[in-house]
Amino acid sequence: MKHIFLFLIMLFSGSVIMAQPDIYPAPENKGVIALTNATIHVGNGTVIENGTIIINGSKIEKVGSDIQAPSNAKVYDVKGKQVYPGLISPISIIGLKDVGGAVPGTNDFSELGDINPSIRSIVAYNTDNHVINVLRTNGILLANVIPQNDGGGRMLIPGTSTVVQLDAWNWEDAAYKMDGQMHLNMPSLSQRGGGRFFFAQAQASQGNAAANGLKRVEEAKDFFRQAKAYLEKHSNTQTNLKFEATKGLFDKSQSLFVHCDNVKEMLLAIDFKKEFGFNVVIVGGADSWQIGSLLKENGIPVILNQMHALPETTDDDVDQPFKTPAMLQKAGVLFAIGDVDGTTRGRNLMYNAGTAAAYGLTKEEAISALTLNPAKIFRIDDRTGTIEAGKDANIVVSEGDILNMEESIVELAFIQGRKINLENKQSQLSERYQHKFNIKLKEPAKY
Repeated sequence: MKHIFLFLIMLFSGSVIMAQPDIYPAPENKGVIALTNATIHVGNGTVIENGTIIINGSKIEKVGSDIQAPSNAKVYDVKGKQVYPGLISPISIIGLKDVGGAVPGTNDFSELGDINPSIRSIVAYNTDNHVINVLRTNGILLANVIPQNDGGGRMLIPGTSTVVQLDAWNWEDAAYKMDGQMHLNMPSLSQRGGGRFFFAQAQASQGNAAANGLKRVEEAKDFFRQAKAYLEKHSNTQTNLKFEATKGLFDKSQSLFVHCDNVKEMLLAIDFKKEFGFNVVIVGGADSWQIGSLLKENGIPVILNQMHALPETTDDDVDQPFKTPAMLQKAGVLFAIGDVDGTTRGRNLMYNAGTAAAYGLTKEEAISALTLNPAKIFRIDDRTGTIEAGKDANIVVSEGDILNMEESIVELAFIQGRKINLENKQSQLSERYQHKFNIKLKEPAKY
């Protein structure tokens, strides 16, 4: 019986264990690379026509329209192609969750307990996750890997997240900005569903939900107050790992990512900034368009984690999620666009931005929401987010508009100057059956 059980585990997890053994990280780039005749979307709103990018090692050395490729450079002529900074997925569980509940051994995205600031998502990050290569094929080269709730409920503080680059042998190689974000799941202040057809019961449910939610908020505040007192006392006789883990919040080397959607919850998030002085970022922010001026005034960025969704309330316009990015842009709020749809696993990130571009953003503003803006939020904009001299060569070359599902075909990508393999399990299966049935489809250019 034991042998049968082991066989079934191997059978159902085989696609994970043996996902793509022939796709592996690229070696360090030690030479000079030139991308010529490119349409360069810098990431800050600027577009350079017929431009050239010189990559030396891991860095961008020169960018412009009047640059000659060095004689020792490996030249890629990308005439007619669109060149972008590598896209950044600002909220993701890539590498932590593979095939859901089917194979528990492939999932490591949560811990038991309610307050876990010392939990670090990066140490559980699996670079062999088979979805990673699919994201790279779509131009997503960096991702913020976050801890999530356990199966039993909504943790207050699930731990810290790390920005990773998606071409690595192990988590140490993958880490791009280590443990830069602490996460707080704002307790809900409302009760949805259930008693809405019975007014009296609905009122009671809402009251209980608000009271319970505020009690939980106070628990989080009490924890941070105790942590602050602990850190200010330099003669502690015992080490408290949970309090120690919050040090980055108080010295502002970390940001507090508060997950919430409605206005009341976002006002509580602002209160955390006022009381503790934390760098606060709102994640979700479905109703952030209602308080754009207040968010701008308090310097609080927003990560919109899902745009292809219904609005937060039935009174909102049905297309409100599509319009929210343009409204935040107009209000002067720093924001990034994400994709947390469990069915697409983040691969529709750029199409979310494309929808925003159809509902009020310019295309270059939409590109910034995937590149420069998240880089600013993660405080890595000195290294990435735009195609500028001195920054890491995180670059994507697409045949068409990367925001357009009908046109976007990513043909070439570099992470820190390394030309990465853009194959994935899906492309390999496509090639296999094209060969079997003698079908010829249009293929991306080979470089």
